Amino acid sequence: MFNNLSDKLDKAFHVLKGHGSITEINVAETLKEVRRALLDADVNFKIAKNFTNTVKEKALGQNVLTTLNPGQLMVKIVKDELTELMGGDTVGINLKGSPTIILMSGLQGSGKTTFSGKLANYLKNKKTKQVLLVGCDVYRPAAINQLRVVGDQIGVEVYAEEGNMNPVEIAQNALKHAKSTGKNVVIIDTAGRLAVDEEMMNEISNIHRAIEPQETLFVVDSMTGQDAVNTAKSFNDVLNFDGVVLTKLDGDTRGGAALSIKSVVNKPIKFIGTGEKMEAIDVFHPDRMAERILGMGDVVSLVERAQEQYDEEEARRIQKKIAKNQFGFDDFLKQIQQIKKMGNMKDLVGMIPGAGKMMKDVDIDDDAFKGIEAIIHSMTPGERSTPSIINASRKKRIAKGSGTNVQEVNQLLKQFNQMSKMMKMMQGGGGKKMMQMMKGMQ
Repeated sequence: MFNNLSDKLDKAFHVLKGHGSITEINVAETLKEVRRALLDADVNFKIAKNFTNTVKEKALGQNVLTTLNPGQLMVKIVKDELTELMGGDTVGINLKGSPTIILMSGLQGSGKTTFSGKLANYLKNKKTKQVLLVGCDVYRPAAINQLRVVGDQIGVEVYAEEGNMNPVEIAQNALKHAKSTGKNVVIIDTAGRLAVDEEMMNEISNIHRAIEPQETLFVVDSMTGQDAVNTAKSFNDVLNFDGVVLTKLDGDTRGGAALSIKSVVNKPIKFIGTGEKMEAIDVFHPDRMAERILGMGDVVSLVERAQEQYDEEEARRIQKKIAKNQFGFDDFLKQIQQIKKMGNMKDLVGMIPGAGKMMKDVDIDDDAFKGIEAIIHSMTPGERSTPSIINASRKKRIAKGSGTNVQEVNQLLKQFNQMSKMMKMMQGGGGKKMMQMMKGMQ
């Protein structure tokens, strides 16, 4: 996420992190590089120029040249300004109304239908809402089918009217259906085009007038950069939408849309899409995104994702098994499943401060656990519950069944034993022993 921009900003700050003397001249040079990095990220030239001018004024106003850590202060000023550029405060979704009506808008290919499903899943699971998805894209042949597939995947009803080519009528009928079936959120997926045209704008404007939604969201493909910002302005002029959704942030995103869109349309980014899975949706936090762009990670979001998957009852069960030395591979497999639910691995690594930079050239596959899972699934129930019984002949059989080799099986067993010992040590007052062990390893 924004790797190229992060690298260029890091290089721009290099001179202010203790390399060479700090002067007004090299502060200006640094900001010139910052502006160049923003322009390379497809940020509007005027926005980039205003940004660096503001940073320069604040830097000189706070006597950045005479502070003990000028580089750190400069990074903080840039971080605060990036946060403001992307909206400043986190803005939630408006769920007032009975039912709450959410109208989705955007160009074809922006990920609107998929995101409608992600949002439905988010509201169903996190806000305990009864959601109805509505298919109002009457032009694209596969649109309704795609929405139904998504609905089946997340267990949410989809309302559509085959053969009806009037999206306003479909939306109005869907609201009646929602009220009669006790749905308290209605998400309406509208038609998109390959480019902004008058017909599409008139249609979505008519739907908007007819249903009076509490929330109108504009979905934009973040990989389209400045084009996305221009499209957002066109839609906002007609719809006066409430917020922006940035999709495909897990791809090769330069960052231009995220950094420019608030300045151009003065509407907050409310959600981001970070992958293909239905769970790959996050509330947009400008401050956390600024920290990620500057390589500071995002520990708060990482902890929040972990807490979402945290099961207290399961944790107590695991704790008892560890205390009795009964923690086995079935338990380990469950832990892996929970980690996988947190999101794609590259995104998770990027949330750890400093790790994103260290791992930038490492290809972290989403199937990073595939080999481990294959080895565990090739074990018998007895071997999973009591790994100590796995001898040489069993290792050969496990390796053959999992498509791996004995060396990889040995490596997993060794790592599992080390992890088990560490977990056992953390029980009770074992933390001190672990600290002593770590000191001895230094």
